Amino acid sequence: MTPFTITNDKAGIFQASLAQPDDAQAVMELLVSAAKWLRGKGSDQWSGLLHGEDTHNMRGSVADGHVFLFKRDGELAGVVMLLPEASEWDRQLWGEAGHGESVYLHRLAIDRRFAGCDLGRTILSWAETGVYCPGKTKIRLDCVSENKALQSFYSQMGYESKGSTADYHLFEKEIAK
Repeated sequence: MTPFTITNDKAGIFQASLAQPDDAQAVMELLVSAAKWLRGKGSDQWSGLLHGEDTHNMRGSVADGHVFLFKRDGELAGVVMLLPEASEWDRQLWGEAGHGESVYLHRLAIDRRFAGCDLGRTILSWAETGVYCPGKTKIRLDCVSENKALQSFYSQMGYESKGSTADYHLFEKEIAK
């Protein structure tokens, strides 16, 4: 994937590109930093990352070409994972229905230096239109049930609540491809 430019009205111009294997360490550092910030706000979301757990196999997903970086002036500002097939995690949460038509979004994270400038909104919108996955008509994502602010954000972005399972809330959105 050739890097391309996306513009965010509040924060300027970002380069979106496919993460390369040598980006994996920086991606993991960003995720651990986000997990620490979440913990500081009283959330256990992504807390496994603080203990070296990686339930979404981020390093493997980088190697497989499923992780995208968002940089401004060469600095890593955000990251997102888009899986064209359901992972074991997704199958546990969603069951077996609808996997063939869905892309699974995980680990959308923003470096705190870029917080408050709608970069998360920009990345989520980009994920809906910036990557072509043949035959996929939906994006699915989940978040911990306790994170009401994130649930509200996903609803504002047009994601439909699909209920809860275990300790997670499920969201889905139709995408036009």
